Amino acid sequence: MQRCLAAERASRNITDTLLLLEHTHVYTAGRRSSREHVLLDAVGLRHLGVPLIETDRGGQVTYHGPGQLVGYPVMDLRERGMGPRQYLRMLERVLVETLTDFGIHAHTEDDLTGVWVYGSKIAAIGVKVSRGVAFHGFALNVDPDLDYYRHIVPCGIADRDVTSMTRLLKYAVPMDAVRKALVRRFSACCGVTLQQVPASAL
Repeated sequence: MQRCLAAERASRNITDTLLLLEHTHVYTAGRRSSREHVLLDAVGLRHLGVPLIETDRGGQVTYHGPGQLVGYPVMDLRERGMGPRQYLRMLERVLVETLTDFGIHAHTEDDLTGVWVYGSKIAAIGVKVSRGVAFHGFALNVDPDLDYYRHIVPCGIADRDVTSMTRLLKYAVPMDAVRKALVRRFSACCGVTLQQVPASAL
Protein backbone atom coordinates (compact mmCIF):
# COMPACT_ATOMS: atom_id res chain seq x y z
CA MET A 1 0.00 0.00 0.00
CA GLN A 2 2.81 2.41 0.88
CA ARG A 3 4.57 1.83 -2.43
CA CYS A 4 1.35 2.47 -4.34
CA LEU A 5 0.64 5.64 -2.36
CA ALA A 6 4.22 6.85 -2.78
CA ALA A 7 4.02 6.35 -6.56
CA GLU A 8 0.71 8.21 -6.67
CA ARG A 9 2.15 11.02 -4.55
CA ALA A 10 5.24 11.32 -6.75
CA SER A 11 2.91 11.66 -9.75
CA ARG A 12 0.93 14.29 -7.80
CA ASN A 13 -2.28 12.27 -8.09
CA ILE A 14 -2.89 12.41 -4.33
CA THR A 15 -1.96 14.67 -1.42
CA ASP A 16 0.27 13.76 1.52
CA THR A 17 -1.14 10.83 3.49
CA LEU A 18 -0.56 9.59 7.05
CA LEU A 19 -1.32 5.92 7.78
CA LEU A 20 -1.79 5.09 11.49
CA LEU A 21 -2.13 1.49 12.60
CA GLU A 22 -1.16 -1.33 14.94
CA HIS A 23 0.63 -4.33 13.46
CA THR A 24 0.29 -7.95 14.46
CA HIS A 25 3.55 -9.30 15.93
CA VAL A 26 6.37 -8.90 13.41
CA TYR A 27 10.09 -8.21 13.25
CA THR A 28 11.21 -6.01 10.38
CA ALA A 29 14.74 -5.64 9.05
CA GLY A 30 15.86 -2.41 7.41
CA ARG A 31 18.55 -1.97 4.77
CA ARG A 32 21.40 -1.81 7.31
CA SER A 33 20.27 -4.84 9.31
CA SER A 34 22.58 -7.63 10.43
CA ARG A 35 21.18 -11.15 10.85
CA GLU A 36 23.24 -11.35 14.05
CA HIS A 37 20.85 -8.83 15.59
CA VAL A 38 18.02 -11.38 15.39
CA LEU A 39 18.69 -13.67 18.34
CA LEU A 40 16.45 -16.52 17.14
CA ASP A 41 16.95 -18.81 14.18
CA ALA A 42 14.16 -19.69 11.74
CA VAL A 43 12.92 -22.48 14.01
CA GLY A 44 12.84 -20.18 17.01
CA LEU A 45 10.93 -17.52 15.09
CA ARG A 46 8.35 -20.09 13.97
CA HIS A 47 7.97 -21.33 17.55
CA LEU A 48 7.47 -17.74 18.74
CA GLY A 49 4.99 -17.18 15.91
CA VAL A 50 6.62 -13.96 14.73
CA PRO A 51 7.79 -13.54 11.12
CA LEU A 52 10.92 -11.65 10.12
CA ILE A 53 10.23 -9.36 7.15
CA GLU A 54 12.91 -7.60 5.13
CA THR A 55 11.98 -4.04 4.18
CA ASP A 56 13.53 -1.24 2.12
CA ARG A 57 13.45 1.36 4.90
CA GLY A 58 16.50 2.76 6.58
CA GLY A 59 17.65 1.46 9.93
CA GLN A 60 18.11 -2.02 11.33
CA VAL A 61 15.97 -4.64 13.08
CA THR A 62 12.95 -3.66 15.14
CA TYR A 63 9.69 -5.07 16.48
CA HIS A 64 6.11 -4.07 15.73
CA GLY A 65 3.03 -5.37 17.49
CA PRO A 66 -0.23 -4.65 19.31
CA GLY A 67 -0.01 -1.71 21.68
CA GLN A 68 2.41 0.16 19.43
CA LEU A 69 1.24 3.11 17.35
CA VAL A 70 2.88 2.87 13.93
CA GLY A 71 2.77 5.84 11.58
CA TYR A 72 3.61 5.77 7.88
CA PRO A 73 3.58 9.31 6.46
CA VAL A 74 3.70 9.38 2.66
CA MET A 75 4.97 12.90 2.03
CA ASP A 76 6.46 14.82 -0.87
CA LEU A 77 9.57 16.39 0.64
CA ARG A 78 10.27 18.40 -2.54
CA GLU A 79 7.12 20.48 -2.06
CA ARG A 80 8.24 21.28 1.48
CA GLY A 81 11.84 22.04 0.56
CA MET A 82 12.99 19.40 3.05
CA GLY A 83 15.85 16.96 2.92
CA PRO A 84 15.78 13.52 4.59
CA ARG A 85 17.64 14.72 7.69
CA GLN A 86 15.24 17.64 8.22
CA TYR A 87 12.35 15.24 7.79
CA LEU A 88 13.71 12.84 10.42
CA ARG A 89 14.13 15.74 12.85
CA MET A 90 10.51 16.77 12.19
CA LEU A 91 9.23 13.26 12.96
CA GLU A 92 11.26 13.23 16.17
CA ARG A 93 9.76 16.58 17.15
CA VAL A 94 6.23 15.31 16.53
CA LEU A 95 6.86 12.33 18.78
CA VAL A 96 8.55 14.35 21.54
CA GLU A 97 5.65 16.83 21.59
CA THR A 98 3.08 14.03 21.59
CA LEU A 99 4.74 12.46 24.62
CA THR A 100 4.84 15.85 26.35
CA ASP A 101 1.05 15.91 26.14
CA PHE A 102 1.05 12.91 28.50
CA GLY A 103 3.62 14.29 30.92
CA ILE A 104 6.54 12.30 29.49
CA HIS A 105 9.69 14.39 28.99
CA ALA A 106 11.34 12.72 26.01
CA HIS A 107 14.38 13.85 24.06
CA THR A 108 16.47 13.15 20.99
CA GLU A 109 20.15 12.24 20.88
CA ASP A 110 22.63 13.68 18.41
CA ASP A 111 24.10 10.44 17.11
CA LEU A 112 21.01 8.22 17.38
CA THR A 113 17.74 8.36 15.46
CA GLY A 114 14.52 8.06 17.44
CA VAL A 115 13.11 9.35 20.70
CA TRP A 116 14.43 8.54 24.17
CA VAL A 117 13.39 8.79 27.83
CA TYR A 118 16.02 8.38 30.57
CA GLY A 119 18.29 6.65 28.07
CA SER A 120 15.67 4.13 26.93
CA LYS A 121 14.15 4.17 23.46
CA ILE A 122 10.42 4.82 23.30
CA ALA A 123 10.02 5.52 19.58
CA ALA A 124 11.89 4.24 16.54
CA ILE A 125 12.11 5.86 13.11
CA GLY A 126 13.06 4.37 9.75
CA VAL A 127 12.21 5.95 6.40
CA LYS A 128 12.83 5.65 2.69
CA VAL A 129 12.83 8.49 0.16
CA SER A 130 12.17 7.75 -3.51
CA ARG A 131 11.52 10.34 -6.24
CA GLY A 132 11.39 12.95 -3.49
CA VAL A 133 8.61 11.15 -1.59
CA ALA A 134 9.18 9.78 1.92
CA PHE A 135 7.43 6.68 3.23
CA HIS A 136 7.81 4.14 6.05
CA GLY A 137 7.98 6.13 9.29
CA PHE A 138 7.84 5.70 13.05
CA ALA A 139 6.72 3.37 15.84
CA LEU A 140 5.72 4.73 19.25
CA ASN A 141 5.58 2.28 22.17
CA VAL A 142 2.29 2.99 23.90
CA ASP A 143 1.67 -0.35 25.62
CA PRO A 144 3.28 -3.20 23.67
CA ASP A 145 4.58 -6.43 25.18
CA LEU A 146 8.20 -5.41 25.60
CA ASP A 147 9.32 -9.02 26.03
CA TYR A 148 9.36 -9.35 22.24
CA TYR A 149 12.36 -7.02 22.15
CA ARG A 150 14.40 -9.62 24.06
CA HIS A 151 14.78 -11.66 20.86
CA ILE A 152 16.48 -8.92 18.84
CA VAL A 153 19.08 -6.18 19.20
CA PRO A 154 16.68 -3.26 18.62
CA CYS A 155 18.02 -0.90 15.96
CA GLY A 156 21.43 -2.51 16.42
CA ILE A 157 21.91 -0.88 19.84
CA ALA A 158 22.88 -3.52 22.37
CA ASP A 159 23.49 -1.33 25.41
CA ARG A 160 20.18 0.55 25.57
CA ASP A 161 16.80 -0.52 26.95
CA VAL A 162 13.40 -0.12 25.28
CA THR A 163 10.50 1.40 27.18
CA SER A 164 6.84 2.35 26.72
CA MET A 165 4.38 4.99 27.82
CA THR A 166 2.64 2.51 30.10
CA ARG A 167 5.88 1.46 31.78
CA LEU A 168 6.80 5.09 32.44
CA LEU A 169 3.39 6.31 33.56
CA LYS A 170 2.41 3.18 35.52
CA TYR A 171 -1.02 3.10 33.90
CA ALA A 172 -2.45 2.07 30.54
CA VAL A 173 -2.82 5.01 28.16
CA PRO A 174 -5.76 4.65 25.74
CA MET A 175 -4.42 4.18 22.21
CA ASP A 176 -7.12 6.44 20.81
CA ALA A 177 -5.97 9.31 23.04
CA VAL A 178 -2.37 8.91 21.84
CA ARG A 179 -3.52 8.73 18.23
CA LYS A 180 -5.50 11.96 18.55
CA ALA A 181 -2.61 13.75 20.25
CA LEU A 182 -0.18 12.62 17.58
CA VAL A 183 -2.47 13.75 14.76
CA ARG A 184 -2.77 17.15 16.40
CA ARG A 185 1.00 17.50 16.82
CA PHE A 186 1.70 16.18 13.33
CA SER A 187 -0.74 18.67 11.84
CA ALA A 188 0.86 21.54 13.73
CA CYS A 189 4.43 20.60 12.77
CA CYS A 190 3.51 20.17 9.10
CA GLY A 191 1.18 23.16 8.94
CA VAL A 192 -1.67 21.08 7.55
CA THR A 193 -5.15 19.94 8.52
CA LEU A 194 -5.56 16.17 8.30
CA GLN A 195 -8.84 14.73 7.09
CA GLN A 196 -9.60 11.20 8.24
CA VAL A 197 -10.61 8.65 5.64
CA PRO A 198 -11.51 4.96 6.16
CA ALA A 199 -8.89 2.39 5.25
CA SER A 200 -11.28 0.95 2.70
CA ALA A 201 -10.97 4.20 0.71
CA LEU A 202 -7.23 3.74 0.19
